[in-house]
Amino acid sequence: MNTQQIKILIIDDDPKLGDLLARYLSEQQISAQVVYDGKQMDDVLAVDSFDLIILDIMLPGEDGLSIARRLRKDSSIPIIILSARGEDVEKIIGLEVGADDYLAKPFNPRELLARIRAVLRRPVENASIPEKINKSIRPFGPFKLNLNNHVLLESNKPVELTSGEYDLLEAFVKNANQVLSRDQLIDHLKGYERSPFDRSIDVRVTRLRKKLGNNDYIRTIRGIGYMFITDPLADQ
Repeated sequence: MNTQQIKILIIDDDPKLGDLLARYLSEQQISAQVVYDGKQMDDVLAVDSFDLIILDIMLPGEDGLSIARRLRKDSSIPIIILSARGEDVEKIIGLEVGADDYLAKPFNPRELLARIRAVLRRPVENASIPEKINKSIRPFGPFKLNLNNHVLLESNKPVELTSGEYDLLEAFVKNANQVLSRDQLIDHLKGYERSPFDRSIDVRVTRLRKKLGNNDYIRTIRGIGYMFITDPLADQ
């Protein structure tokens, strides 16, 4: 793999170490981004892809081993674990939860670079973001809907949605470019009581249209219901 193509995400709660490591990798023509905990990692992975993750074990909140175990359930992205605890049992646990390599702190940056290159030469080197995560992100226009964490982003900035608005948008996105009746939309909404005279679906559609900038993503199909268009301009 050409090092100019490599993008690495570093998860370490030590800002000084993370910045030094990112600077060193940049000097090797490797792009590196630093985050400090699992929550920040999830936010970044929701909108970007990486070729490898460097993961510290000792993190605030969710620890590195738990993060590695969670990532490996859905992902084949390579993981190198870093830890100040270099005992054999820690290395074994790290590898058992799915890490591709393990490096004890303190370490020589050149050794880490060699391990990065070795891991990326393995057959899974092109597995950036897991297929399941890719499938969970539904882009349309400047928007991205993440079905895993229920977040709508517009140009990578969160759009505030109520739970009802999110459920409605999810139903539209999962059935894009298909006509959905009001009854079908009600069936998609959780904990919603059906009423033959209830027009609140139309109210929710109106609110959702405003959140999406009234860009004709949601079209009214007279006498039937609605259709969500992922690319309104191309459909004109």
